[in-house]
This record gives sequence, C-alpha cells and structure tokens, in this order.
Amino acid sequence: MTTNSKNGVLRHVLPNGLVILLKESHKAPVISFWVLYRVGSRDEPSGKTGISHWVEHMMFKGTPNFPAGVLDKLIDREGGVWNAQTSLDYTAYFETMPADRIDIALRAEADRMVNAQFDPKEVENERTVIISERQGLENSPSFWLGEEVQAMAFRVHGYHHEVIGDMADLERLTRDDLYTHYRTYYAPNNAIISVVGDFESALMLGRLEELYGNIPPTDLPKPFVRPEPPQQGERRVRVERPGPTPLISVAYKVPAVTHPDWIKLFVLDSILGGASGFGGGGVGNKTSRLYQALVKQELVAGFSSGLYPSADPYLYSIDLTLREGRTLEEVEAALDAELAKAVNGEITQAELDKARKQARALFAYSTESVTNQAFWLAYFEHVAGSYEFFLTFEERLRAVTLEDIHDVARRYLRPQTRTVGWFVPTQNSGGGELEDSLTDELLGDVHQEEAEDDDEWAFSA
Repeated sequence: MTTNSKNGVLRHVLPNGLVILLKESHKAPVISFWVLYRVGSRDEPSGKTGISHWVEHMMFKGTPNFPAGVLDKLIDREGGVWNAQTSLDYTAYFETMPADRIDIALRAEADRMVNAQFDPKEVENERTVIISERQGLENSPSFWLGEEVQAMAFRVHGYHHEVIGDMADLERLTRDDLYTHYRTYYAPNNAIISVVGDFESALMLGRLEELYGNIPPTDLPKPFVRPEPPQQGERRVRVERPGPTPLISVAYKVPAVTHPDWIKLFVLDSILGGASGFGGGGVGNKTSRLYQALVKQELVAGFSSGLYPSADPYLYSIDLTLREGRTLEEVEAALDAELAKAVNGEITQAELDKARKQARALFAYSTESVTNQAFWLAYFEHVAGSYEFFLTFEERLRAVTLEDIHDVARRYLRPQTRTVGWFVPTQNSGGGELEDSLTDELLGDVHQEEAEDDDEWAFSA
C-alpha cells in the first residue's frame, strides 16, 4: 500500500492493486467520482469486437443490491448525474453529485465491480439495442468512410476496428463471452478511481478502503497489444454508397500521447485546423490555414481535424465535406498544397503564438469542471502512467517552438505514412447525415440509454 501527494493530488494504491486519485476542490458542494477500467476496444480480438461497449451497457442492468432502474431514480432524486463511456483504450463510469450524497456513487460502483448479473434475457434485449445503434451510425456516410480508413490504416493493431464493433460479432457474441470479459477485466487491480470535489481526503480515502479494500484482485491476462508494422507507402480506400455529398478523410500515422512529438502535433493542428480545448471544443477555425485555403475558397462546405491522446500510436485526421460542384481530385490537391506549405516551413512565429495562446485558454476552460478534471486525471494515469501528465500539459504546451512545428510537419505529414479515403455518392440520397462530433472521435461511444443526458461530462463544446 503506497501513498503520495503531488500538485494537490493524493495518489494511493490499495493492497489489491486499486489506484485511487483524490483532488480536493471546495469551490462548490459537488463531487465527481470516476471508475476507469483499463480495457477498451483495442483489447478486443477478432470475433469479439464491440464486447467492451456491450459490457458497459450491461453494467446498467442492475445487481441484486441495486436492481435495474433503482440507481437511475435514486441519483436523479438526489440531484446527481451518471453515465459511462467506452473508447479505444478504456471503459469508464462516473457519477457527479451533491457532496453530501456521493456515498451512493461509491457504493454503487463497488457493487457493480463484482455483482453485475448479465441476465440472458437482458443480454438478448441489449443485442437488439446495440445492433440498432450500429445501424444508426451506418446512416452516416462519414461513419462508413471513417471505418474503412481506420481498418486500412491498422491491419494488425487493435485500433483496426470501431468501438461499436463489427456487425458479424454483434450478432454472434454470447452471454458467456460478455460475462467472461467482465470477470476478466473488472477488478480492482485493473481499475483507477478518481475523485475531485468538495471532500476531506482522509475521510474519502477511509471510505474507499472500506468499500473496495476487500474486493479480491484477479489474474489479468497478458495485454492484447499487437504492434502495427511500419507503413511502407500511402494507402487509399474508396467507399461508394448512397449519400448527399462527397467526403475526403486523410489520416496520418502519429505517435502515442506520451511521445514528445504529440504535443507538438497538437499545436500544429491548432495552426492548421483551429485551436481546440483538451478533448475537443474550439473557438472556431475561421482564421486557420485549412479554413482559409478550403472553406473560404469554396472548395469544401466544412472540415474537422484532430488527434486523439492515445495509448499507442494512432492517427492525425483531416475530414472534408465537399461543396457542390467540386471534385474529389481538386479538393485533395488543394489540401495537399496547403499541407505542403507547413512541410516547407512557411508557418510563422505569429501563428504559433496565437495558436498556443488559444490552446492554453481552451485547455483551462475545458478542464475547469470537477467532472472533467476527475476524468482526465484517471485517463492519463492509465494511458501515460501518471496523472501528472495532465497537470503538466500547459507547461509542455508553452515549450513548443517554431522549429518543433516545422520539424513535426516534415516528419509526420508524409504521404508514405497516410491513408486517404474517398466517399463517392452513388446517388443523391435524401437521407440526413448524422452530425459527427470530436467528442465521439475522442471518447468513443457513450451510454445514454439508462441515464439522463448530461452536458457536464462532455469534454467538448
């Protein structure tokens, strides 16, 4: 059992391996409580894709102590919110509640860690829900394109497939598959608890030890991590389906968030696509290079760009929606011409200063709430090995130089390491395209079926 405190965060590890992070914040009588499990879609082998997300859904189906629906009513009555999310690298659950009611959350998550039931009838009911969820995503041409680009970019690594899973697997996964996944990964030695808000650390730690200290650890399997071989040249994919307009997606291979180059790429993206808050949400991108070159020139109706703070090397993606009358060839050529300017060192110190200033302001704003702080502390404890990675983000942001920007542009914006996807409409479909959001890209699918919508947890505007 170890305890240390740094930068206002107390880190404690129970004998059963459970990591606890506590940060007091007495600005308001509110506490956010998170349990993050170190398992996500990247840990799923072929044949079991989507299993992490499905297990997340099953965790809302009740236990003997808290039957289905009880916590919804209880948390709502006490003025709290709760939800969950599954992403590439993790599955997480949270409650944000009035400080004097947080014990409900502590007890509920301790109970769900060991007593989720996985009733066979509920499993089959949820199969229908999740298949419908997948079918809903398939209404969006951008989903089809994104799935194909991701699958082409990753041939070996678990990032190959979408968080929702492949339809073939969703139709065949069994109750035993789901329960085995739950029993394998939902254990104290595979979990991180993060608590931020109005509490006294000694009292909170004592209560957590009381509730979680006797939960036995499990023998965790060897991580399912298959390193992606180096890409040997540009890859291209073409999706032809009904849709309202052509789309382009360009995805460059980039390092994991712990690599020193990631923060430099984050700033480069702020210059190219517009500054964003940590985890999404921006101030608008009308002064960005891509807006000026593509939107203002009436080549595209809109675009987005961003990179995910991933545990393993992932992608820097730029997604374009073409204006009517424009061709895929001319728009891709215009994008390449603008990116070539960055590669050739044409970004200025003034652009860097502006992007850095906006990124710092948005980071402070987007991580202000106790809910967001608690999430990011747990998240970086997992993907970066220490919550301190989150607390030092601004310091590393300030350290990025113009030469750093030119260097990463030259080394990472290379055709040899990218995957290019075209969506080619086969007919003028009248169906509405689902609006994508950076939150979905960064944080994966979010359970909304059993809980009320909650803007507090949303890490992008």
